[in-house]
Amino acid sequence: MKNIFLLISILIITTFLFWRCEKESDQDDEKPVINMEMSGSFPLPCDTLFKGDSFIFKAVFTDNVELGSFNLELHHNFDHHTHGSHVESCEMESIKEPVNPFYLNESFTIPTGLTSYNAQIEVPIPADADTGDYHFMVKLTDKEGWQAWQSVSVKVL
Repeated sequence: MKNIFLLISILIITTFLFWRCEKESDQDDEKPVINMEMSGSFPLPCDTLFKGDSFIFKAVFTDNVELGSFNLELHHNFDHHTHGSHVESCEMESIKEPVNPFYLNESFTIPTGLTSYNAQIEVPIPADADTGDYHFMVKLTDKEGWQAWQSVSVKVL
């Protein structure tokens, strides 16, 4: 009787361990990828945007399992702050106080089931926006909640 109990216990434990290992391997543990360096991407580091005009944001997003959503943010950098991801060195204007800075913070849902998405979003710049140094940030989240982000310095004239 003890041998049968021991055999059943070992079988149950082994089955649970194999089932558990299989479940863990199915987990999405990779961040999505933002590609803003392909041909046609915009904006690139140190690009100029013009107030009163629109520009088309272009990038490719990929994920190993499924994409979720993305967020675009454009904010002034009149105080010369950093976000730790800038590798470019753009010529900057003097530090100044904002009067009417342009600010964009908008989120977009990516269609369900995609592992690759070509983002193209039109972004209008108001004619009365302050000119100067800005940061353009892209945040990408996959369905599991992993997030990647990238920012570039741009100038609004």
